[in-house]
Amino acid sequence: MFVKILLISATISAVYTKSVIVGQVGEYNARKIYEKTIEATGIPFIKREEEVYFEYPVGDQKIKGIAIRDLDNGLAEPSINRGGIGFPFVNIKLKSERGSGYRFLVEIYA
Repeated sequence: MFVKILLISATISAVYTKSVIVGQVGEYNARKIYEKTIEATGIPFIKREEEVYFEYPVGDQKIKGIAIRDLDNGLAEPSINRGGIGFPFVNIKLKSERGSGYRFLVEIYA
């Protein structure tokens, strides 16, 4: 019974979190090369959108991991549009729910 309650709780919390984590993130497999908190305040009836572009300054290095963590646990949607794992660049799009803002922590590992 306890296991069922634990699984249901984990599923509910996973549904409300809009974080994206791909590849090798953490201190064991890769080193952090970029970290930035990106936030926007809400405007009534408007969806806020922003694109974040990162390019590795050394041409032969590749991105190993990307973590886009939702710090507000809101309904904003992050996505990776171009590049990413195995590329030297990444383009990330952040899009808020209508009338609300967002706050994300973007971390890139190589």
